[in-house]
Amino acid sequence: MRERSVQVIGLLLGLSVGHWVGRRTRDRVMSWEPPGLIDWAQARELSMRLAGEARLTARERDEARATYRRLIDELAPAVAAYVGAPVPEGVQRVYAFDRLDWIDANLEGFAEVLRPLEALAHLPRHPLARAGALLWAYAGRSAATVEVGMALGLLARRVLGQYDIAVLGREPLTTGKLYFVEPNIRWLIRTWRLPADDFRRWLVLHEVTHAFEFETYPWLRDHVNGLLRQWVEALRADGNFGRRLWETVRAASRGAVDRSATWIELLMSPEQRRLFRSLQAVMAIVEGYSNFVMRAIGARAVKGYDVIERRFEERERARTPAEQLLLRLTGLDIKLEQYRRGEAFCRSVAEHYGPEALAVLWRGAEFLPSFEELSSPATWWQRVQRGDARDDARPHEGGL
Repeated sequence: MRERSVQVIGLLLGLSVGHWVGRRTRDRVMSWEPPGLIDWAQARELSMRLAGEARLTARERDEARATYRRLIDELAPAVAAYVGAPVPEGVQRVYAFDRLDWIDANLEGFAEVLRPLEALAHLPRHPLARAGALLWAYAGRSAATVEVGMALGLLARRVLGQYDIAVLGREPLTTGKLYFVEPNIRWLIRTWRLPADDFRRWLVLHEVTHAFEFETYPWLRDHVNGLLRQWVEALRADGNFGRRLWETVRAASRGAVDRSATWIELLMSPEQRRLFRSLQAVMAIVEGYSNFVMRAIGARAVKGYDVIERRFEERERARTPAEQLLLRLTGLDIKLEQYRRGEAFCRSVAEHYGPEALAVLWRGAEFLPSFEELSSPATWWQRVQRGDARDDARPHEGGL
């Protein structure tokens, strides 16, 4: 009887303690909030490890910047004469970067684009469900952090130059900045045995043309930022991503996916894909037109132009299956496709309707080709001649 009394007392005590611990645990679980979408400090650390310690000394930085300023002063007037516009102020905002500089300069832009998605995380009220959702949120945060860190790190090893338009207005600027990632440029010159001065001139022509595009036509930056805001908002408001991911995996296992779409597009809703393809079309023209101008001027302004072009074509053909897979997984293949499709469009328009017909592109957003029209310049030309506007180029609420 005594043993039973002790057992009962022990049971009651255990239940009391368990109830107290359970209540404290429940209260603590209910006080937890979802983590941020990405651990930016960890993403930065990972990207810098992948990028490698290719640092510039202060002297190297100053010398490289002076070189690019000199080349820009030489080449910008030639671009101005070709496109029929004055030299923009932004070409004077020149920076010679190493890889870590480039990561820091772009990390804020990544965060600005992804910040609206932070509001996606909502935790249920039931303690067990809340705890499970938190575990899932932290797992997702780890995956997203690794993905962003890897993307920035891999890009930092590849990017040569950049015209930064400060997406989503993170800076109150009307002019952009020109970045040249000197360690990558030196590596390419050494590895491909390129003439150093000629290659830098070739690169400067491309990046300077971007300054002409965005600063001569200020509506272009507003249009890009407007589409980007709408796309991010469509992602933020999406409540069916999990179901769509599962359906995509099932369709892929049966070989029933749309092979014309990228893996990123396969995970998007129809509205998200529409906006994404509108962005793709705009950037294809931005990149393709810059390449078109670079080629038109380069043959006269760059002595080793043919050698540089041949090296790039050889490199494109020599990509290994592993490199091609890496490009697809990181989305870099989309960037390369922008160059190809945009330049092919500009070249076709110039050949059929004269180089002056390309000026139509810069009249306003409604004169830019749609994603589908990139493959049919004649369809685009007929539309702009009729004066028809594209629905996805018109201002949207919260957009332009």
